[in-house]
Amino acid sequence: MENFYLNGYHSKVYKVEPINDQSLQYLLDKCLPDFHPAQIELQKETQKHPLSVMQTTGEQTTFFQFLFSLLNAKKVIEIGVFTGYNSLGMALALPEDGTVIGCDVSEEFVSIGRKYWAQAGVDHKIKVEIQEATKTLQQLIDAGQSNTFDFILIDADKQGYVEYYNLSKQLIRPGGIVAIDNVLFFGYIADPNKSDEDDRIRTIRQLNDIVKHDSEVIRVTLPIGDGLTLVKKK
Repeated sequence: MENFYLNGYHSKVYKVEPINDQSLQYLLDKCLPDFHPAQIELQKETQKHPLSVMQTTGEQTTFFQFLFSLLNAKKVIEIGVFTGYNSLGMALALPEDGTVIGCDVSEEFVSIGRKYWAQAGVDHKIKVEIQEATKTLQQLIDAGQSNTFDFILIDADKQGYVEYYNLSKQLIRPGGIVAIDNVLFFGYIADPNKSDEDDRIRTIRQLNDIVKHDSEVIRVTLPIGDGLTLVKKK
């Protein structure tokens, strides 16, 4: 146990060891709902990809599904689709008339997931725009869809995070949630030896400060995955 001083208040924090493989397996076996067979197959295929580190974890996807039930979500945006593993999980959690609008620049990546979306019977719920995400988001705003989306996930190129956040705030409805992944970025964000010369590090640090001082939202950051911030629009 160690003593910490946070904002002038004395706290005692019990240090917890990082989750190990045994605990993770227990979590998967006992604490999470069963995954759809298509999710399992797509996860296995994605793990073979050289960029598999970009895949959203099953625990995060399950958490988003839980949030959908609280939000009664129907309209969702995913900024950064990759192979579509998380898109599949979100679509499974949406009602039959729900929609996931995916933003990505690589049809090569997205095409990996399409057959699994069809296998799960949710391909009609997922609409992917292959172009710069800022263009898709602005088109939605111009089409009069501001303040209509229930949930937005930001998990794409880190240099675009500030712009994605600003556009997402316009599109999310009051009471809706914007989720921002990788806010710790492999621990680099908190490391004073990591320079702001790296555009990704500088932008995520900038966004973390913007969110901290944003009086229009309620926020919380969870140490799951690579750091996940949830922003609820007031």
